Amino acid sequence: MTEHVLDDAPLSRFHKKLALYSSGGPFLDGYVLSIIGVAMVQIAPQLHLSVSAQGLIGASALIGIVLGAFAGGYLTDRFGRQALYTIDLIALIVWSVAQFWATDPVWLFVLRLLIGIAVGADYPIATSLLAEFTPRRYRGPLLGGLTVMWFFGAAVAYIVGEALLSVGDDGWRWMLASAALPATVIVLLRLGTPESPRWLAGKGRTQEAEAVLKQVYGPGAGIDDLPTEDSENLDFKAILRSGYGKRMLYITVFWTCSVVPLFAIYAFGPAILGALNLVGSLAHLGSALITVMFLVGCVVALLTINRLGRRPMVIHSFLWSGLALLLHGFFPGAPAVVIMVLFAAYAVIIGGAQILQWVYPNELFPTEIRGSAVGVASSLSRIGAAVGTYLVPLALTGWGIGGTMFAAAAISLLGAVVSVFWAPETRGLALHESAALPDRPGTTSSTVGSA
Repeated sequence: MTEHVLDDAPLSRFHKKLALYSSGGPFLDGYVLSIIGVAMVQIAPQLHLSVSAQGLIGASALIGIVLGAFAGGYLTDRFGRQALYTIDLIALIVWSVAQFWATDPVWLFVLRLLIGIAVGADYPIATSLLAEFTPRRYRGPLLGGLTVMWFFGAAVAYIVGEALLSVGDDGWRWMLASAALPATVIVLLRLGTPESPRWLAGKGRTQEAEAVLKQVYGPGAGIDDLPTEDSENLDFKAILRSGYGKRMLYITVFWTCSVVPLFAIYAFGPAILGALNLVGSLAHLGSALITVMFLVGCVVALLTINRLGRRPMVIHSFLWSGLALLLHGFFPGAPAVVIMVLFAAYAVIIGGAQILQWVYPNELFPTEIRGSAVGVASSLSRIGAAVGTYLVPLALTGWGIGGTMFAAAAISLLGAVVSVFWAPETRGLALHESAALPDRPGTTSSTVGSA
């Protein structure tokens, strides 16, 4: 294994700070997508929402993420990671505060759509920046750790939501506007973050790249330490035409299968648990407990990702979590303890697929198109998540809880089947090695191992 200054550097204080600041986006994502589930308890009767309207508002942020991730990926590859690293969250602050004065469903839908755009834009921006600075040994755990912050944000949202329900009829307004507070803290922390030297070098800005390298890696580092990457002026059309098209297809399918059941559970967790005979505060507490189990699953996956490898982790994660949902479908009337055990099992086991949402896309594409690829894959996966979230209340009404759980199980098991055929192994590879296509002249044949 060839040693590289960037990929084999020790984990520094800079890397830890960058990982923490980059995790702010996923934290806010989990927060804004989850708190709507608690707020909906008051929103639905006050704004006289139909079942269809509840689904639309629940899915509105996801629809925005589709647009934001696509745009954010394109913009971060064109204009750099640094400039957009704070602008996107400033927009989120403005739209979050504006929700406090929402007076009708359309107004609320539009604002949450805009919030979703801001959140979605942060996916490719923050993850590309983190991937391009992080040494190979720590890349999987640090990128996967962003998912832990998603669930942490979701857990905080449930706690804040439950506390603000006691405020009165305006509790939901304070809930939705509260995202502005952590967003402001994150923006302030991100100020001064340097641009990616890999991106700067790719744009011919070698002096700036060398200055960043010396700032981060020490006075001995220089532009010659940057590994050579394939550069073909790739754009989205080129992704589809080249060998990267298969990677894009896998990332999109895998990501979709991992988020559709999860987002549906988060947006309508209390309603789903209510259909399983857990009602009132017990449903909200159950949702919070499931969130804790999601966190546990992600932490376990982070601790084992380098030992187990990416490919085995994603296959087993989809397979066994899908079986847990399948049992829910067969036994929807089971005792509350059994229901919670099965949901907890799903939450812990799916952790492997969840943390790989940030690892795989950033490892499988070169610097030139990394942001665009992450943005496109995120956008396409969120289309399925938005549709799934919208259909949850309709499915609960039309199919019942058993049918709804069967559908969720089928999606997870599809992820397992697709991963058996297409899941790559990138453990232990430098970033430019994992991003290179194995059949290209001069690349390493071990770049991607598949079935």
